[in-house]
Amino acid sequence: MARGLPALWSAVFGLPFVGAGAWLYLGQEQYPPVVGLPFAAFGLFIITVGVYVHLISPGELRTNGDEAIVAKRHPTQRVATAKIGLGLPLLIVTVYLLYFTYVPYLYPTFTLIIGLYLFSVGVYTYWTNTLTTYYVTTERVLKEYRFLSLVRQEVPRTKIRGVQERKSFLETVAGLGNVLVASGQGRSLEVQMRNIQRPEEFADEIRDLVTE
Repeated sequence: MARGLPALWSAVFGLPFVGAGAWLYLGQEQYPPVVGLPFAAFGLFIITVGVYVHLISPGELRTNGDEAIVAKRHPTQRVATAKIGLGLPLLIVTVYLLYFTYVPYLYPTFTLIIGLYLFSVGVYTYWTNTLTTYYVTTERVLKEYRFLSLVRQEVPRTKIRGVQERKSFLETVAGLGNVLVASGQGRSLEVQMRNIQRPEEFADEIRDLVTE
């Protein structure tokens, strides 16, 4: 999934739900038409938020004076893709159980709930990753996140006291990891960068900055 196309990808995610909702409302007689409305509304919500995310996607960082950007990273979209990829098969299984089997409704209800949860979390992760940027400049290390408002966390270069890399087993297998930059003066001066590809390279860039 491309980070720079949140409106397009959100339409790809949302239109199947709009289509399913329209078909449930107009094109079938097995279930009450009203069951199609939540699906259509969910799809329209995804499309609308995707357009919003596209419109507010952050631009370049404003630097101060002679400050220059040394490195720039975004969280990888692999995590979002994995969550969406886990949710979609369960939603397909739900359709199969409802229309091609006679199993109790408990089973398709279970697959629908779990599938929608994973799919929704994956789409949300895609949006938040799109709106999150990590910067290393000649003066500071910072994280910017913009959704309804701008949230910025930063540690000045002169106050950096520690740079840590953290990886779980699954993150190690996937080639991902987290980088924590702290001032040693409490959590108020701390930047945690999550789901970064090749985190050791990013951490080394920060260490090089500190030792200059």
